[in-house]
Order: sequence, then structure tokens, then C-alpha cells
Amino acid sequence: MTAPRPAPAAAPAPPRVPFDRRLARAAQTVTSRALGPYQTAIVRIGFSLTWLFFLLREFPHRHEMYGPDGPWSFDLAQRLIADNRAFSVLMWSDGRLWFEVVYGLAVLAAALLLLGWHTRAVSVVFMVGALSLQNRSVFLGDGGDNVVHLVSLYLTLIRCGQVWSLDARRAARKAARGEEAGRRVELAGPVLWVVLGGFLVAATWFSPVTGEWWMYVLLWVLWLAQGLWWLVEQYAPGEPRVLLDVLANLAHNATLLVLMTEVCLIYATAGWYKIQGSRWQDGTALFYPLHLDYFTPWPALSELLASSGIMVMLLSYGTVIVQVAFPFTLFKRKVKNVLLVVMMLEHAGIAVLLGLPAFSMAMIAADAVFLPTVFLVWLGARASRGRDRLLRRKAADRELPPQRPAGEPVDGPSGGEAGGEAAPRTLVG
Repeated sequence: MTAPRPAPAAAPAPPRVPFDRRLARAAQTVTSRALGPYQTAIVRIGFSLTWLFFLLREFPHRHEMYGPDGPWSFDLAQRLIADNRAFSVLMWSDGRLWFEVVYGLAVLAAALLLLGWHTRAVSVVFMVGALSLQNRSVFLGDGGDNVVHLVSLYLTLIRCGQVWSLDARRAARKAARGEEAGRRVELAGPVLWVVLGGFLVAATWFSPVTGEWWMYVLLWVLWLAQGLWWLVEQYAPGEPRVLLDVLANLAHNATLLVLMTEVCLIYATAGWYKIQGSRWQDGTALFYPLHLDYFTPWPALSELLASSGIMVMLLSYGTVIVQVAFPFTLFKRKVKNVLLVVMMLEHAGIAVLLGLPAFSMAMIAADAVFLPTVFLVWLGARASRGRDRLLRRKAADRELPPQRPAGEPVDGPSGGEAGGEAAPRTLVG
């Protein structure tokens, strides 16, 4: 008989890291870099696209919704804002021209934020436009406006232009050019800063009309910080720049944590409130909105879904389970990703079945803050590859040489005028 093999020795336990060293490592992490660059970029793109889609979709009805022709008149808005002190630059004047200017700037800011052009400054304009229009008529909206309202404030403190933006491309080109680019002064930033400073002076002048004091303090702090950042970047790129980077990273990471906490609270409160409802307890809650004319853009599809009692029960219970369970699965990556996909599909279904596309887009954009980095990097690489392929195809179409008549001699190294063979034609010449 062979002697039994000795059991393999257990691997030694890794040395325990002291608490102070772990604390120092955590402090270094939150101060040395802005976490979640891809997640914050997709949040920026998602919310700017949502708000831009809403403004363009409601463009023919803008006067009735937020303008001088709406049922919620300028006098009623003044009386409400005098009580709740909400911020809205539309309270500066009831003229039609001023409304058109504010609405146009809101559309422009959403488009520029989507592209990531001077995101620090444009995010403030985006916030002003979103708050001004929503606070003008507070009784409009479908729930997604509340999320846009809050996230527009967060985007002013988040460094959301690190990737997938014109800012990132400009920074990459500047780094490639080296010192020569460092001495070059861009005029777009200072001009935009001066224009926004004039607007901020006007906003402060109208502060007794609309807005709380903290709103104007926030705007002045952001404006001064932008100017200080530009001066340091141009004339003191050493330790002062490092200090500003640390402060910006702290603000970014803290605001990112607040955003993630808010998304969890939205789902947790929605799920626990649903549990208390008798219609959700017996699994029939989704049956009723599917029979409301206001929420049935596709009546045949809604009727088909509502006709199956088992499907209605599964969707009702599944909605409650996913919303309650999601905050508890954040540290279980695989389970969290599965629930994240389910919630996004749920919001896509709400957009189609209940006719609430803006609400669904806002919630999907908020959910995107939890998307894994590996997936976002893969998605960005596929998008870049598709863009490059499209641009190469367009460039090839532009560079296509004119066809020569049959039998015409070819000049060049491959043949002479007498007896030369025609060179083969290709898409790139």
C-alpha cells in the first residue's frame, strides 16, 4: 500500500493592513483622481439627451407649457414662486422674446453638454435652463423632470467631460502638441466666462424676485472657480494646479456618491411604498394603467398584455422585487448587473406601453451610473470603431477619382502616353 499523501499546507493568510494605512489609501484614492469617468460621462450624455429630446419634442407646444400662453399664467407663477422661492429666470420678464431666448439657450446648452464642449461652464447653463423652465410650470412633468431637476445640479460639480467629449479630445491634442500648445491661449473659455459673469450680475439683481440665497452663492462660487482654474492653468501649472485638482476630485467624488445614493433611494422608496398597496399585494396593479386612455399609446398592445392575468401578476411582483432588492445587491456585482438590465428593460417597457419616453430616458440615464466600466469601455470602443469606419467611407467617397473614358492613355510611372495600360481604379484612388 502506498502511503497517503500529506494534505497540502494552507496558504498563509495575507498580512493585515493597519487601519491608518487603509484610511490613507482611501483618502489618496478620492483626492488623486475623479472616480467613474465613464459612468459620469454616460450620465452626462443620457441626461442632456433626455432634456434635449423633451425640449425638441415639445417645441410646438412650448408657449402653452412654459410660455405666456399657458394656463398657468405669469401672475400665478409669481405668486407661487414668492412662496417657495424657486429659481427661474423666466420670472424676470413676461415678454415673449425673453421666453424664446431662454428656451433657445436651454436647447443650445443641452446640445453642447451632450457633445462635451466646455462642460464646466455649459453644465451651469444647462442647470439654469432646466430649473427655469421646470419651475415656471411646476405642475407639468411625469416624474422624470424631478430627476433631471436634481441631476442638473449635480452635473455642475461632477467632472463629466473626462471621456467621450470635445473637452477630452481637445486635451489629448494639447498633450500631443506639448509645450507649444501650453503657451497658446484659447479665447472661447474667457469669452464664455465674461458672458456668464454678465448674466450672473443680472441674476443677482433679480434675486429678490426668484431664488433662494444659496442658489446665487453656488452660482458665484462656480463662476469664480472657473476663472481661478483658468488663471492657474495658464500661469501656475505646478502646486496650485495640483491643489485645485484635489478639491475638484473631492467635489466630484462626493457628488457622485450623492447621485448613487439618490438612485438607490428612488428605487427603495418606490418599492417599499408599492408593498403597502393592496393592488401590488394581489398582483393586479399594472392592470389598471394599461386600461387608461391617457397611458395607452398602443391600445392593442396594452390590451394584449392586460388580457393575461399571469403576465400582469409576474410583472407586478417582479417590479416590486427588483426595486426593493437593488440597493442590497450593490456589492454583489453579478447580481447587481442582472437587476440593472432588468430595470432598464422595465423603463423601456414603460416608455413604449405607457407613453412616457422622457421619464424612462431619465431613469435609464440615472441607472447608468452603476454600469460596469468594462462594458462602457467596450461600448465606447465599438462606437469609435463604427465612427472611424463611417468617416473612412465618406472620405473614400469624396476622394473617388473621375472615371476616364475607355481607351484613354494613363500618365504616370505605371505607363506612358503611348501604349500604357490603364491603372486599376480603387475607392481611394
